[in-house]
Amino acid sequence: MEGLGSFLPFIAIFAVMYFFMIAPQLKRQKQEKKFANEMKRGDRVITKSGMHGKIVELNDKDNSCVIETLAGKIKFDRSAISMEMSKKLNTPATVK
Repeated sequence: MEGLGSFLPFIAIFAVMYFFMIAPQLKRQKQEKKFANEMKRGDRVITKSGMHGKIVELNDKDNSCVIETLAGKIKFDRSAISMEMSKKLNTPATVK
């Protein structure tokens, strides 16, 4: 019984780490994967590096997309699109 009691703090620390660090990261990864799969032509997006543009082509073979910016068309990997900034760009602003 003493052996289990000495491992109890380690088990508690692991449980806390899981619920505060690992589980939220897994949830975020699922949301980003869903966002990347739901992108469609005509969506306005912002890349993680800050480039603004509109999706003109999606390629499922290499999981990429072509974005049209003011400078021209640029090919990006879908994972380079920022989910948070793109959602803010596409949601209408609330007026107070």
